[in-house]
Amino acid sequence: MTEEPRIRTEEVEQVETPPRARVSDAEETALPEPVARKRDYLAGFLKQQPSSVPTGEPGGGLYEAIIEALKEIYDPEIPVNIYDLGLIYAVEVTDDGHAAVTMTLTTPHCPVAESMPGEVEMRVGAVPGVGHAEVNLVWDPPWDPQKMSDEAKLELGML
Repeated sequence: MTEEPRIRTEEVEQVETPPRARVSDAEETALPEPVARKRDYLAGFLKQQPSSVPTGEPGGGLYEAIIEALKEIYDPEIPVNIYDLGLIYAVEVTDDGHAAVTMTLTTPHCPVAESMPGEVEMRVGAVPGVGHAEVNLVWDPPWDPQKMSDEAKLELGML
């Protein structure tokens, strides 16, 4: 008993192009009631106004001004600002203008270990809208080069 092949092939020289569909060819069907057009979700979305970001949150004016102030402070040994270097672990801003910066240094024996936190506190405190600035220097987790931004790695030839 021989099995018949499951797949059959047929060779042709030319295939007719199927006719194109036309709107005029569509049959008019009468609906019992006119159908209301559904509300276009995109139009409503585009009319929405962006929600305001609190000034102390990422994207807010005061928070971003503090980040810009931190980007003006450079490590004396490495020609990269301390924010892109990854030395800033957190920036918290309260509604009443209290800014707390959690940061570290590259090593505990860093030559600027005594002066850098004071400079950060002074620069952050000088940002308009900040009433009080506090700097918390931490050693855990320790800093490592992976905390640097891509811009800093590129500047130092590590990328």
